[in-house]
Amino acid sequence: MMPSYFFAHGAPSLVLEEHAYTDLLKEFAAGMPKPKAIVIFSAHWEESVQTVSSVDQYSTIYDFGGFQDELYRMTYPAPGDRSLSEQIQALFTKDGIPSKLDEARGLDHGAWAVLKLIYPDADIPVVALSVNRYLTNEQQYEIGKALSELREQDVLIIGSGGTVHNLRSVNWRAQGVDEWAGAFDNWLQSKLETWDTASLFNYEELAPNARMAVPTSEHFIPLLIAMGTGDANRKAKLLHRSYQYGNLSLSCWQFD
Repeated sequence: MMPSYFFAHGAPSLVLEEHAYTDLLKEFAAGMPKPKAIVIFSAHWEESVQTVSSVDQYSTIYDFGGFQDELYRMTYPAPGDRSLSEQIQALFTKDGIPSKLDEARGLDHGAWAVLKLIYPDADIPVVALSVNRYLTNEQQYEIGKALSELREQDVLIIGSGGTVHNLRSVNWRAQGVDEWAGAFDNWLQSKLETWDTASLFNYEELAPNARMAVPTSEHFIPLLIAMGTGDANRKAKLLHRSYQYGNLSLSCWQFD
């Protein structure tokens, strides 16, 4: 069965950076079978109804400003998979999750920046999915759980976001890690590794510094969705954790 993953996508410039986390992403594909398709939830696509992309080929969205010119010349023209999009919508319907198809939207940087590092040839079909910050944390988990059987069909499911993502608190010159950010991620690690969903669904009240780490939930949601896809086996493994700018977390979680 194909594991599912949560990847932090950091800043848009991640795709140009060279450090331990980008090394992990670049080497990721070599350590696993090539997936038949990729399903990716990006924090940068928000909809009030769960939306599933259904395109023949993706355009590239440059949903950022003020970064290196090279970023605006990059493309990720991955093919879509309309039959998989319809299968996903059917799985949502079976579990009572309202959804709709989108036949126009391209890939935002939360999706393409990560995918370009892992699968730079853009030769694997992709289905992109939205997130909805107004659902409960348990509902986010259930969205992932609804798609869990795709893992048996060699489909790689990815959540792309960030566990500590507070752009108002980043220090562009920082060298170390802010204590409050590390404390939040340490709490999160303990709850993921023990699969403590009761605590995770109430992280806003229980986790230290939760409001600092997650001022808005759209970047945290993909973690809960990716976790939900692993509900049957309930095994979480931290593959990487580091920080940029004092508190912007770069983490990778595997869910078996």
